[in-house]
Amino acid sequence: MSEDFQPSRLSKEDVQKLMADRSAENRAEASGKIAAQFSLDELGPAEKKIAEDIFRALVKDVELRVRESLSAHLKSSQDLPRDIALTLAKDVDSVALPMLKFSEVFTDEDLIEIVRNQGATKQVAIAQRPRVSSKVADALIDTGNETAVARLVSNEGADITKTSLERVMTDYKESTAVSNSLARRPNLPAAISERLVGAITERLEEYLTTTMELAPDVASNLILQARERATMSLVESGSTDNDLENLIEQLYRKGRLTSSLLLRALCVGDLNFFERALSKLAGVPLRNARMLIHDQGSLGMQSIYLKAELPRRLYPAFRAGIDVVSETDYDGRSNDRSRYIERMLERMLTQFEDPATRLSQDDIEYLMGKLNEIAA
Repeated sequence: MSEDFQPSRLSKEDVQKLMADRSAENRAEASGKIAAQFSLDELGPAEKKIAEDIFRALVKDVELRVRESLSAHLKSSQDLPRDIALTLAKDVDSVALPMLKFSEVFTDEDLIEIVRNQGATKQVAIAQRPRVSSKVADALIDTGNETAVARLVSNEGADITKTSLERVMTDYKESTAVSNSLARRPNLPAAISERLVGAITERLEEYLTTTMELAPDVASNLILQARERATMSLVESGSTDNDLENLIEQLYRKGRLTSSLLLRALCVGDLNFFERALSKLAGVPLRNARMLIHDQGSLGMQSIYLKAELPRRLYPAFRAGIDVVSETDYDGRSNDRSRYIERMLERMLTQFEDPATRLSQDDIEYLMGKLNEIAA
């Protein structure tokens, strides 16, 4: 750059010198230095105005490297005039992407307009911004751009509503990239996570039967175990009661609120899930369901259990499970969860030593199989 050009003391003469310089390299270097000082707020008010005039001229420079230099240095500027930022954002990708990823001067309306009209690569850049509003997120979901949506759902700074996440699950259900990104998103609502688990396990079941050539019933049993194990891990992740109710409603609608899932809940000590699930199956208000489940006599639990139409042969196991949950808690020592489950399974099995509750050999083998799956 010319030695008599001093970016720290901008004047109209400097602008004229810069515009008259035929060297693209010099213009790129000079504009970069001015942009850097502008971004660092090192210019006075009058110099800032001159710098803005320079930027408005240079965003139309025929040399790509000049515009790239401007974008790279102005992407983090808080005071950049919006018209300059928009001109750069609508340029070719090498100029636009730094602005679209990082500049905070855009409005939601600006970003939505770019999402709708400026192409796939720019959509991906906007999906990666440190903060993405719910309105912009919805616009990105509308695009059908699988890569952009995968980046969006993996972006912890993106505000994506539960309704929008459900739409992602529906519209991009065949996308492995979106599913994988969703799986890594923290704090997903439990009902969304369960839908995700269902989508992934369905693909896994198809793989097991077609590629691994497992018998369909064997594959289905493996998938059921994996899905139920994953579902209980969602419940254990600190869901609110509202999340839990939504999850149970979803499981109920899809026929996944099964006796084995409820038995698994008892075996891991999740009484809250068990109570709410049994309440749903029996069609009994939660308060009443809890009274029946914890009735000191023998009829309360039995009546709601039968009303829920769960397998009669498993009732003694559930009865024993309720007793153990009421009497026992984690001991706080290492591997306390494993020991808790062991105590639960031992109590369930010893329940059937009583002649009054003794099962047939077939029923014992069925229950042993279920308990072994839970303990695995």
